[in-house]
Amino acid sequence: MPAPATPIRLGAPTPYITSHGSKVARLHMYDWIVLVLLAVVDGVLNIIEPFHRFVGSEMMTDLRYPMKDNTVPFWSVPIIGIIGPMLIITAIYFKRRNVYDLHHAILGLLFSVLITAILTDAIKDGVGRPRPDFFWRCFPDGKPDYNNFTTGAICHGKASVIKEGHKSFPSGHTSSLVAVSRVDDYWHHWQDVCTGGLLGLTVASTCYLQFFPLPSDENGLWPHAYFRHILEPEGENQVQRTSMSHRNSFQNGSFHGPDAVEMRSTSQALDSMEAGRRQTMTGY
Repeated sequence: MPAPATPIRLGAPTPYITSHGSKVARLHMYDWIVLVLLAVVDGVLNIIEPFHRFVGSEMMTDLRYPMKDNTVPFWSVPIIGIIGPMLIITAIYFKRRNVYDLHHAILGLLFSVLITAILTDAIKDGVGRPRPDFFWRCFPDGKPDYNNFTTGAICHGKASVIKEGHKSFPSGHTSSLVAVSRVDDYWHHWQDVCTGGLLGLTVASTCYLQFFPLPSDENGLWPHAYFRHILEPEGENQVQRTSMSHRNSFQNGSFHGPDAVEMRSTSQALDSMEAGRRQTMTGY
């Protein structure tokens, strides 16, 4: 009786970190360089002085809310918006074992955060809208001082506190509970929070679609790069197949992830074993 046929490997191998991590990093080296440049730009925007919008004595009526500490501390925002999602993405990798999914999810997250930060800080610096608690930033002792001719506020508070007081619009901390706290803490007007939320949602959606299909798509759980990996398999011990057959599979909706490749491999291996068994029985 002949030995069972060797299992046939079809298509591309499952892309683990150990097997494809370095390749993916090399292919997207320029993306990571751009991320570093975006971080530098945002750092510069936080250093420069924002536009000091004119604040007259009559305007101070709406800017006399008390100064309060942040309900959601500043240091916790990166944990909520970056570290937390990264931990979830990493946990999903250990279940799905797809380095393209891991890499592009993190890349899209960082792009959305940095682009949103740059747009937000650039608008803050350009608009210079005073915060709801600007009076106490300008006059910490409660003794106002205005120009006798223009009625403009002559601030004598701490320079860094006044600088931060001109960065109300839009809110850079907006996301659920955080958005509500920014209004409750009198650090932002409601318009700042609404605009910041819309800005973040728009940028995050755009960055997601840059790396992934629509969630409603049949293959929406996998990044675009993974499909390119499937259509152009590389590596040893692979049976060459035409790209057209893969494209037909995607168009017909028959592809549902890496398990589909293994199922086809197993099926052909069983067919080979069955053919060998029949030949043996015929010989008897």
